[in-house]
Amino acid sequence: MYFFLGNLSTLEICYTSTIVPKMLRTFLTFWETVPFLGCLAQLYIFGSMTVIECCLLSIMSYDRCLAICSPLCYAAVMNFKVCLQLAVGCWVTGLLAPLITVVWTSSLPFCASNEIDHFFCDFVPLLRLSCTDTHVIQSLSFIVCACVGLIQFLLTLASYYKIILTIWKIPSTTGKLRAFSNCSSHLIVISIFYGTVIMVYGAPIGSQLPEINKVFSMLYAVVSPMFNSIIYRLRNKEPMFWFLITYYPLLLSPISLAL
Repeated sequence: MYFFLGNLSTLEICYTSTIVPKMLRTFLTFWETVPFLGCLAQLYIFGSMTVIECCLLSIMSYDRCLAICSPLCYAAVMNFKVCLQLAVGCWVTGLLAPLITVVWTSSLPFCASNEIDHFFCDFVPLLRLSCTDTHVIQSLSFIVCACVGLIQFLLTLASYYKIILTIWKIPSTTGKLRAFSNCSSHLIVISIFYGTVIMVYGAPIGSQLPEINKVFSMLYAVVSPMFNSIIYRLRNKEPMFWFLITYYPLLLSPISLAL
């Protein structure tokens, strides 16, 4: 559990480091220029971090499911080698998944306005600046999201479905509360993340309201990473846990140290 929480915490440091510095400068100056390649780089990094978080949350759900439903097999199944392979798979998947969409977006002709109606280079605001038909790239983006995000979301639901069935079979109320407390923090984090992401990217592009999208983008890109550490801290008092959540990301993230 601590290994995956360390990965999640490191991820969210990179997450916010990609968005927050430029966002704060935009809020202070009300006008911030960004080069085209820099905009594409921000789009790619942000997309990668989102995919990695989906994968990590799915793996953490499976980890909690195995700990609650098969506690005697947990140590044998989730050994360090397996945890390392799962974490590497998350990062590799996240780094590869947005490549096709970003490369295709870079080839679009942007002959309309050069002002992005957002506080960072997100996919939908960039498509609105294109002066060509974007249905193909929208379909491609939907396929990528379905192959990566939707599968991870369904795996998370399946894990919690099995957890709920197992907890329901526990005869004592104390046992049920104790079992549920092992995954309550993770369930809150998942609800916040997927709730805001679905609100932003679940609706068709033509029906999305830019101002509403900005609010929900702020929630999952800035507010959610901040509250995640608070939520996990409230549920755990162990010194090693506090070290991993507070200092481990700073040791591993040169981006955060540079900022």
